[in-house]
Amino acid sequence: MSLLKTIHGPSDLKRMAAEQFPELCQEIREQIISTVSSVGGHLASNLGVIELTVALHYLLDTPKDKIVWDTSNQAYAHKLLTGRREQFHTLRQYGGLSGFCKREESVYDTFNAGHAGTGVSAAFGMVEARDQLGQKHKVVCVVGDGAMTAGMTLEGLHHAGGLGKDFLVILNDNQMSISKNVGAISAYLNRTFTGEFYSRVREETGYLLRSIPRIGRDVQKIARRAEELAKGIILPGLLFEELGFQYVGPIDGHNFNHLLPTLENVLRLKGPVLLHVITKKGLGYEPAVKNPVWFHACPAFVRETGEPAKKSPRPSYTAFAVNTLTKLARQDRRIVAITAAMCEGTGLTPFEREFPDRLYDVGIAEQHAVTFAGGLAAQGMKPVVAMYATFLQRAYDQVVHDVATQNLPVTFCIDRGGLVAEDGTTHHGAFDFAYLRHVPNMVVMAPKDENELQHMIKTCLDHEGPAAVRYPRGTSLGVTMDAEPVTLPIGKGEMLRDGTDVAIFAIGVTVWQAVKAAERLEQEGISAAVVNARFVKPIDAELIGAVARRVRCLVTVEEAAKTGGFGSAVLEALSDQGITDVPTKLIGLPDWFIEQGPQDLLREKYGLTAEGIYQSVKSLLEQVASGATLEREGSRSADRVRVHANGMRFEPEGDEQGS
Repeated sequence: MSLLKTIHGPSDLKRMAAEQFPELCQEIREQIISTVSSVGGHLASNLGVIELTVALHYLLDTPKDKIVWDTSNQAYAHKLLTGRREQFHTLRQYGGLSGFCKREESVYDTFNAGHAGTGVSAAFGMVEARDQLGQKHKVVCVVGDGAMTAGMTLEGLHHAGGLGKDFLVILNDNQMSISKNVGAISAYLNRTFTGEFYSRVREETGYLLRSIPRIGRDVQKIARRAEELAKGIILPGLLFEELGFQYVGPIDGHNFNHLLPTLENVLRLKGPVLLHVITKKGLGYEPAVKNPVWFHACPAFVRETGEPAKKSPRPSYTAFAVNTLTKLARQDRRIVAITAAMCEGTGLTPFEREFPDRLYDVGIAEQHAVTFAGGLAAQGMKPVVAMYATFLQRAYDQVVHDVATQNLPVTFCIDRGGLVAEDGTTHHGAFDFAYLRHVPNMVVMAPKDENELQHMIKTCLDHEGPAAVRYPRGTSLGVTMDAEPVTLPIGKGEMLRDGTDVAIFAIGVTVWQAVKAAERLEQEGISAAVVNARFVKPIDAELIGAVARRVRCLVTVEEAAKTGGFGSAVLEALSDQGITDVPTKLIGLPDWFIEQGPQDLLREKYGLTAEGIYQSVKSLLEQVASGATLEREGSRSADRVRVHANGMRFEPEGDEQGS
């Protein structure tokens, strides 16, 4: 009988014998591989943390005890052990389980996360809440070694270590290899270091040393330094000790003989403790072991081969962006690229191959990346910061304070702008138009296709100030490419088709959908103009005003938050020109966090397809026609009243009997 099927919550796990855990872990691996091969997801990191997850839920009293998963994309085993096994096949699907922890989904999910580096701070907030409320429970944060490059993680460790509260941080390190000999010695040492006898001896020795008149505290400091030196020879934990944490490890995170007793001991310790656990990404699935980068966040794949289930017929927007950047870098040695632990994700690997000394991966440190770019630009370089839209918002102050206020020529290649599908709420690039367009000196643009994208990247690099080009996740459209990228005039839109009934102002991926909607409207005798805005800032106010004056109504379309976004910029441009009598409708993402789901489904739901734009235009035109009818009827009534008041006979047009 399946062991996993008998577990409906952590209480069932506690009834199992520890000797059964390896078999259980194998079943969990099988379930995760089977599901992710079908729907995609974060595979490698989840396969590496299964034993640790089982050990935590076995030894802790969850949900009373709290587990915070930093980033939380490694929490699949956690979901399977906390009552969500039967729903696991819906992982990352529309209406299904989130690929991350989600408080709305389960009481066992203590904090929502999708960005690395937030775990320690959130968990320590729970520690303080526990102590302020006089409660008694454990708080454990599991943080990956990659998140140690995030400044926020170190800020949280600094704060927690300084206050000295009971708090366990587990460093899940999957970048190091660990031999059996080292693992056995390390496990033995840390069972000794973390045992109750050792802790009691350490405390009592410290008390005795401090009690020696006049020299006691100095002797204790010397003894403490000697202990650190001895541990430093064999253990890489002095950094954490200096931050106020008692360091334990490293131990083998896949060996229950090491993991369970060590974890049991550290859970008894007082004060801040950091347990260093060595794990292997992709363990149990050889393709993921060999290529953990691709299997970090992969689409559906063929399990037998590890190859993608579907291969895109065309290159991605990302590929075109990097191809253009690489081409321009050959012509200008001042061009350098910067990424925050997302070299593969932002497509910069080819750039790195050709210019290894001009690619900077700063780790999960978006704030540093932007200010670092500012420093480069201040000295005459042309830095390009390549980030996902959702991650650039982490460096908002640096964009404003360190780049824009000095009008420094930093290019921002904003990948994954708009809807990103199954990663959902924390990863949709919904806010970049809104949070960038109100920053002085900033130029913000979005291409209608891959050909325009290459021109926009050159435009950014030629601009003497900060400029951002935002492009979507997914494959390109397959349009004909110009031989060379050219510089576009800043702030000038493109009239794709003229019209007199309605104007559709669109930007980015919505432009060609707007053209299709206009073609359908034309078949019904409705004349629709379509403007490819190109720029969110500076917006082409002259073109907007000229078109708005000759149509009955206008619609704006953007795959971004409506609040403060492109549509708002159009309305501001109209207001500035005194054009306030043109009925308008803004199509974009509403004022809530967008759920997970396929891009096409979400675009259809929020009216961003040709059909959605068509329906919105028809609805607006009906409102305009209805309003005009009411206005005419209101005018006639007013005329009738006025004329009757003068004692004159008024003959209404048509038959208005009973009106």
